[in-house]
Amino acid sequence: MRRLIGWLFIFALGAWFGAWAFRDVQPRTWLTVDRSGVHASSEELLGYLGSAATQHAPQLIPSVAFETDKTIAMKYPIPWKARYHYVIVPKRDIRDVGSLAQGDEAYLVDAFAVIGKLARENGLKHYKVITNGPREQAVRYLHFHLVSVDPTGTPSDPRDTLRTNAD
Repeated sequence: MRRLIGWLFIFALGAWFGAWAFRDVQPRTWLTVDRSGVHASSEELLGYLGSAATQHAPQLIPSVAFETDKTIAMKYPIPWKARYHYVIVPKRDIRDVGSLAQGDEAYLVDAFAVIGKLARENGLKHYKVITNGPREQAVRYLHFHLVSVDPTGTPSDPRDTLRTNAD
């Protein structure tokens, strides 16, 4: 009987913690079941977990470069072609640009203020601010990339090769 009560306590504690951690997160369908089997969307699951961490445990996020009450900016965790590459994330669960709603304005203004601050602090004059649509995101959570580019189109630094002829 004690063992059963212990398991019920652990289950209740987990349910309570889950309810607290995901209370401000938009519902996401990251697991579906149909006739062909069970399908999981890693992009949706990462967005779901990322949203909870950004809102309730930002201290767990690695490489934080700057943080406000509405935005967190981190150095891009994967080495890339740009000398400077930051990911800027609003601390509100917004899946993508297409799901913006009333009340999101302050978070977007703050995110762009943080982008401006990072650009000024790093002396960036040639950069791109990039966001992707829902099917182009590796993590389904609105975020922006601040990426330095080579203004001449020639890679003076091999890491600054983002600029293309399409610019």
